[in-house]
Amino acid sequence: MIVYLNGVYLPAEEAKISPLDRGFLFGDGIYEAIPSYGGRTVGMQLHIERMKRGLDAIGIDNPLTDQEWNAVARELIERNGSGDLGIYLHVSRGNEGRRMHRFPEGVPPTVFGTVLEISPHPPTPDRQTKKGLRAITAKDHRWDLCHIKSTALLGNVLHFQQGYKAGMDETILYNHSKELTEASSSNVFIVINGEVVTPLLDNQKLPGISRHILLESLRAEGSLSVTERVVTLEEARRADEIWITNSSKQIAPVVELEGQAVGDGKVGKIWEKAMRIYEAAKFDF
Repeated sequence: MIVYLNGVYLPAEEAKISPLDRGFLFGDGIYEAIPSYGGRTVGMQLHIERMKRGLDAIGIDNPLTDQEWNAVARELIERNGSGDLGIYLHVSRGNEGRRMHRFPEGVPPTVFGTVLEISPHPPTPDRQTKKGLRAITAKDHRWDLCHIKSTALLGNVLHFQQGYKAGMDETILYNHSKELTEASSSNVFIVINGEVVTPLLDNQKLPGISRHILLESLRAEGSLSVTERVVTLEEARRADEIWITNSSKQIAPVVELEGQAVGDGKVGKIWEKAMRIYEAAKFDF
């Protein structure tokens, strides 16, 4: 595997980052993971814009231009086989040479890029053959700035592990008011009374790129009713369909929640239609 580190492409085993880097010591950084299929990225500019917002939110100067970020992604794809790959881009505040909580001055950020395994580009969506996921729910114990795509993911990891230990595929989270926030590694949609609904964005939720592409493509196509609003845990429990969205899973149907069937316990017709609309539009973003 060839990776990118501070302007150089090199084999992964030769890439070295100091243990005094603030990304290692504090999780002090921002990351993005961009899917690519046959060399074509999905939502590349949307990912770049979100990364820039995240860097700005935590006070790290963006080290590359948009054109340079695109060039890094293209080069990583070409050097690693041009198949179906996730492009992982990671910026930390850098290495001051010591451990101090306050931000260092005059220290260049560490910029790292690599590729990730992702599922192959799916065939035409078919609810008869699609395997649905199983999920549990849990009170959201993460921090209050979940709209920032921080590399400090311990809260998300602990929630994902909670579901994994229970034999589940995901953990869907709710706040103190029993309103859905998101899942441990995904945004959440429900279908209820024929309407596609997802929680409004705020500091409790990551503005997911797959979420954005799905909403925009459904609205543009126009045949499904789509709403962003508060979604309660109780609504999720009686939903006809539940989906989770992220860059690796795209739109994944959940067929079991808390040990109970979602709807009829099968992948839904509306998921199949939404997935076809998403697939037709995703390379346009």
